[in-house]
Amino acid sequence: MPFKPLVTAGIENALNAFLYRAPALKTARQRLNGKVLRIVLKEFSTPLVLVFSERQLDVLGEWEGEADCSVITHMSVLPKLRDRQQLTALIRSGELEVEGDIQVVQNFVALSDLAEFDPAELLAPYIGDIAAEGISKVIHGGSTFLRKTVQRQQRYAAEVLTEEWRMAPGPLEVAWFAEETAAVERAVNALTKRLEKLEGK
Repeated sequence: MPFKPLVTAGIENALNAFLYRAPALKTARQRLNGKVLRIVLKEFSTPLVLVFSERQLDVLGEWEGEADCSVITHMSVLPKLRDRQQLTALIRSGELEVEGDIQVVQNFVALSDLAEFDPAELLAPYIGDIAAEGISKVIHGGSTFLRKTVQRQQRYAAEVLTEEWRMAPGPLEVAWFAEETAAVERAVNALTKRLEKLEGK
């Protein structure tokens, strides 16, 4: 399946907001100036081409020229590229194939690693600063809440299982209970017979 122009435009906007807004990232961006990085995702029939310039990053679905570096991988590997410590391990494991100038992908990963991802920055131009900040807090708070809820549920499940195992009778307890039940039944029968005799008199 090829990338639609709307998808490439969305990726381009997100990456520009993410990598090109912060002045502190200027030095890291300069290392990529004029470079072309081709990303081939095995789930799609066409590659994504990232063209770096001084002021912005262009994301294209089609590119006639040569790329300085091409990477071939799966979509599931992309989030791991935010951590430059994982790059060598991904190449060694075969999850990431690199053709051409490896320095380009290393610089891109370093830039992504330095950038602080804040959903508010991406949303602000569309919904305003205050609303974006509120949504950002909800996202961060939601992930914290979700993590705590999962931990609480795991703890609760562990406690329930432990209590259930404690409450479940062992084989000796079952045998003792059966014996006691039989004894009570015998006592009730004996009492019934005595009552019948007393009524007969």
